[in-house]
Amino acid sequence: MAGQQFQYDDSGNTFFYFLTSFVGLIVIPATYYLWPRDQNAEQLRLKSLRRVHGRCLWYRLRLMKSQQSIMPTLKKAALLFGWAVFLLLAYKVSKLDREYQEYNPYEVLNLDPGASLSEIKKQYRVLSLKFHPDKGGDEATFMRIAKAYAALTNEQSKLNWQIYGNPDGPGATSFGIALPAWIVDQKNSMLVLLVYGLAFMVILPVVVGTWWYRSIRYSGDQILINTTQLFMHFMYKTPNMNMKRLAMVLTAAFEFDPRSNKEATIRPTDNIEVPQLIRELGNINVKKKEPPFCYPYSLKARVLVLAHLARMDVSEELEEDQRFVVRKSPALLQEMINVGCQLTMMANSRGGFHAPRLVTIENCMKLTQMIVQGLQESKSPLLQLPHFEEENLRYCISKKYKVRSLQDLVSLKDSDRRNMLRFLGEEKYDEVMAVLGSFPHITMDTKLQVLDDEDSNNITAGSIVTVTVTLTRKRMADMFEKEQESTPCTGEEAATTEEAQGDSSKAKTKVWQNKSKGAKKTAKSKKKKLTKKKAPPAPAKTKQANGNVAGNEVVAAATTVKEEEDEASDKGSESDEGEANKDSPSERDEDSDKQSDTEVDEVAGDDEEEWEALQQSIQRRERALLETKSKVTHPVYSLYFPEEKQEWWWLYIADRRDQTLVSMPYHVCTLKDTEEVELKFPAPSKTGNYQYSVILRSDSYMGLDQIKPLKLEVHEAKAMLDNHPQWDIPDTEEEDEEQEDSDGIEESEDDDEDND
Repeated sequence: MAGQQFQYDDSGNTFFYFLTSFVGLIVIPATYYLWPRDQNAEQLRLKSLRRVHGRCLWYRLRLMKSQQSIMPTLKKAALLFGWAVFLLLAYKVSKLDREYQEYNPYEVLNLDPGASLSEIKKQYRVLSLKFHPDKGGDEATFMRIAKAYAALTNEQSKLNWQIYGNPDGPGATSFGIALPAWIVDQKNSMLVLLVYGLAFMVILPVVVGTWWYRSIRYSGDQILINTTQLFMHFMYKTPNMNMKRLAMVLTAAFEFDPRSNKEATIRPTDNIEVPQLIRELGNINVKKKEPPFCYPYSLKARVLVLAHLARMDVSEELEEDQRFVVRKSPALLQEMINVGCQLTMMANSRGGFHAPRLVTIENCMKLTQMIVQGLQESKSPLLQLPHFEEENLRYCISKKYKVRSLQDLVSLKDSDRRNMLRFLGEEKYDEVMAVLGSFPHITMDTKLQVLDDEDSNNITAGSIVTVTVTLTRKRMADMFEKEQESTPCTGEEAATTEEAQGDSSKAKTKVWQNKSKGAKKTAKSKKKKLTKKKAPPAPAKTKQANGNVAGNEVVAAATTVKEEEDEASDKGSESDEGEANKDSPSERDEDSDKQSDTEVDEVAGDDEEEWEALQQSIQRRERALLETKSKVTHPVYSLYFPEEKQEWWWLYIADRRDQTLVSMPYHVCTLKDTEEVELKFPAPSKTGNYQYSVILRSDSYMGLDQIKPLKLEVHEAKAMLDNHPQWDIPDTEEEDEEQEDSDGIEESEDDDEDND
C-alpha cells in the first residue's frame, strides 16, 4: 500500500498561490466598501442646496470638512497599493513553471509516440554518449534517460508506467504545504514560535475582547446600556416630567461622561467658562445635589444645551464640546421616547406603577425640535427663518397682520407679506421665501377599520383596531397660491368684508387650521341659522285688542291648513292604490325578484371590494417587509445644528383627556412624497363613544405639528355561537347515507357472484 508524504514548498512557488488568493480576498471587498464615493457628486449636491441651506451651520461645516479632509486620499493610496501587490503576485504566479507534470518517456528521449524498438535503442545510444557521466555529461539527466529507456523496453517497467504513470510502480502520495520550508527549520523555530504566540495569544484575544466589551456596552441604536437604564429609572420615578427636568435627565446621559465615552472631554478652562455661562443663563438648578445632575460632566452638558437653545455665543473650545452634545441629543431623546413606550406597555399589561404621562413623551419630542432649531419653547417659530430677529417680530404680530406662525406667513398675499417684511432687502426677502418654500406641508388622511373581520367597519369591544394613516408631503411653495385663494383679506379689507357678509365670513377658516375646528364652527353656525329661521310670514293683520281672538284666528287657520293637507294626502293615497291595483300579481312578483337580485349583487360587490382591499393591504405589508427604504428624505433647514439631519416624523394616537398613549409612537423615517402607516391598538373593553387624536409631530421643525380627531364608536361583541343550522345533520340524512353504503356493498357482492 502506498504511503503518504507531507513536504513544505522548498522553492516557494506554491506559497505564491496562497499569498495571491489571500491578498485578493482582502483587496476586492475593501475596494467595494472603502473606496471614496464620487466627490464631484457630493459637491454637486451641496451646490444644489446652497441657495436654501447656505446659511446652515451643518452646510458650512460640511464645506470646510470636504476641503480639509485627507482621509479620501489616504484610502485611495492604501487601496491602490493593495491592488499593486495583488497584480504583482498574480504576474509572479503566471510565470511559475509547473513542477507536477505527467511522466512521458517519449518526451525525455525526444521521440515521437509510437516509435519502434530499434529507434528507441538508437536514440538511447546517442543520448548516452552525450550525457553519460564518464563522457562529462549530467548525471541527473542521464538517470532520467535511463529510466525512460527502461519504461519503453522493460516489460515490468512499461506495465507500471501504463498503470501507475511511473516506471517504478505505485509511489507515495505527496501533499504539498503552501508555506516555505524555512518556517519549520530548526534554526528559525524560536522566531516562528514567538510570532505565532504573539498573533494568536495576544493580538487576537485583545481584538476580540475589545469588540465584545464595546458591543455589550451599547444597544442596537448605539446608545450606552447605562444611559438607557438611567432614563428608565428617572421616567419610572417621575412619570410627569416638565421641560426643565427633562433637560436635566438628558444631559445626565453617560455619553457625556469622559469615563464612559472618549469623545467627551473635560477641559481645565471649564472651571472658568462654565460658571460664567451659568451666570448669564440664570436659574438652571445648579444647587440641586441629586446625582448624577450634580456631577461636573452633567452640569457642563446642561449649560451647553441651554446656551444652544438661547443662541448664546461661547468660546471656541466650548463650541466644539457644544456641537458634540447637540449632535448626540436627538438620538438620546429618541431612546428616551422608546423607554417611555416600554414603560407604558409594561404598566398596561402588568400594572403596579404609573406609566409616563403623555406630556412627558411629547416634551421629549418638543425638546428634539428645539435642539435641532436652537430655539426655546416660548420663542416664535418664525425665528427658524433666516434674517429674523426678536425685534423684527413686532411687525408680524401687529394688529394689522397677526402673523404668529409659519402657516400665517404663508397665508398672506404677496403684497401684504412684502409690506410686512419691509425690514428685509430684496436679496434677503428672496432667501426667506426660498427657505419658507422648502419647509414641509403634510396632509394626513385616516381610515379606521377592523381587519380580518366580517364587518370591518363595526368596532366591537376588545377588537384590534387598525388606523391606516396616509401621509403626503408637499413643499410650502406649492401651497402659496392655494392659501391666497382660500384665505380672507386682512386688516381694513377684512373689516369691510365682515360688515358686508356678516356671519358668513366668520365661518371661513384657513386651510392650515384644524379641519375639526372648522367643522365644529360650521356646525354651530348651521344650528344657529336653523334656530333663527322663522315661519313663513302671515298676511298682515290689524292689531287686535284681545289677544285671545287673534290666537283663535291663528288656530283656526292652522286647522284649515291641516284639513286641506289631509284631503290632499287622502286623494294621493287613493290614486296610488288605484295605480297599484292596475298592476297584476305576476308583475309585482317580478319586481320583487328583480329587487332581491339587485340587493344580492350589491352585497356580493361589497364583499369583493372588501376582499380586494384586504389582499392589497396584505401585499403592501409583504412589500414593506421585503423592501428597505432609504432614510434619506429631505435635509432639514437648521441654522444652528452642527450635522446634516433628515426630515423625520412621529405618528401616534393618544387620549388627550386622560393624557395616555393609545398606540405607541411610530417613527416615520422614509417619508419623501407619500407614506402609508398602520397604527394598531385594542378597542376599549366597554361600549360607548370615545374621542381620540391622531397626532403627527416633526422631530426637526417647530410649529408644524398636526392633530386630527378620531371618533371611535365601540359596540358590544357578538356572542359565540354554540349551535349553527349547518352543523346539525338530520337523522334522515344519516339513515340515507347508511342505506346508500349498504346498497353499494350488496351490489359489489352481486358482481362478484356473477363473475364467479
